[in-house]
Amino acid sequence: MLNGIFFVCLSLSLWTAGSSLSCRWMQHKFQQFSKNSLDLIDSMANNSTNTTVDAGVGFPNHLYNQASKASAEDKLSFTVQILEEMVVLFEEDNSKASWEEIREENFLQVVTQVADGLRSCIGSHSHRKNKKIQMYFKRLSSHVLEQMDNSAEAWELIRKEMKTHLVKADLLCSSLLTN
Repeated sequence: MLNGIFFVCLSLSLWTAGSSLSCRWMQHKFQQFSKNSLDLIDSMANNSTNTTVDAGVGFPNHLYNQASKASAEDKLSFTVQILEEMVVLFEEDNSKASWEEIREENFLQVVTQVADGLRSCIGSHSHRKNKKIQMYFKRLSSHVLEQMDNSAEAWELIRKEMKTHLVKADLLCSSLLTN
């Protein structure tokens, strides 16, 4: 009897450990949606807004490095939070942004679908939000958008920064597909 219970517990724990790696959405949809989000953010670029200034808010490479060493579920949770924060950022006053509103709507729709798909791969217990990610996005809002009066140049800086996030998030999640 104890051997049977032990076997069931062992099987359940092994299945749980690998469940996010075998998530159907990750296997069948992630790469397509990730590519779509990158294509859409590229389509939002405005060549007339050539700025060599950076966002002035250090990119959180160290958070991505930490996430790359985390469990599969924590990697997905980290990525979901990045995508959710990105959507909130784009909901700010961007009336001066150079892109067409429909392009932004399509982009945000795809990013939301990616976040929802990844969330479906995460176990039922909730994850705490990473405060450093929240603070980083608040700094982008206040140090870039507000200080630059939500100008087209400010939004182009944000767009470029978000593209970097999409590339890093794609690499982070794609590592789950190859492991």
